[in-house]
Amino acid sequence: MVGVTGAGKSTLARALSGQLGVPYHEMDALYFNGPDWTVNDKLVEDVSRIAADSCWIIDSLGYPEVRDLLWGKADTVIWLDYPRHVVMPRVLRRSLRRTATREVLFGGNRETWTDWLSREHPVRWAWSQHKPRHREIERRVRDPRFAPLDTLRFGRPRHTRAWLTSL
Repeated sequence: MVGVTGAGKSTLARALSGQLGVPYHEMDALYFNGPDWTVNDKLVEDVSRIAADSCWIIDSLGYPEVRDLLWGKADTVIWLDYPRHVVMPRVLRRSLRRTATREVLFGGNRETWTDWLSREHPVRWAWSQHKPRHREIERRVRDPRFAPLDTLRFGRPRHTRAWLTSL
């Protein structure tokens, strides 16, 4: 799955995994494995093991440390190419819920009110990275190094839901 923060990659990946019976791996949980958003120092090893399996679903191919590895091993990429007016309310609601309820996230971390001031907070990240992420994904799906790569590109959530229902 690819797309900007808040597009619904994890939600779709879980649904697709359940429907197809293919193992799902949450990239944020692989990436952040400790307190204070500690990055997994065995990320490349962990992802390499997953990517060596015959079937897998990962909800993000965007982390730089494993980006080329995953793009090179994937046979299908599902691109949630939603406009900002779709993504921003989603990421706002999710971050507000996580912050207000103190939901435990990856590695035991939580989003806090102070985190909202960071340039890397999901809301700010989704806004600032929307166009650059779109350009990066567009470039990658056309890159001959990753051919033949089947790309399913959805520009509206209703198109994604219709596709998932049709499986």
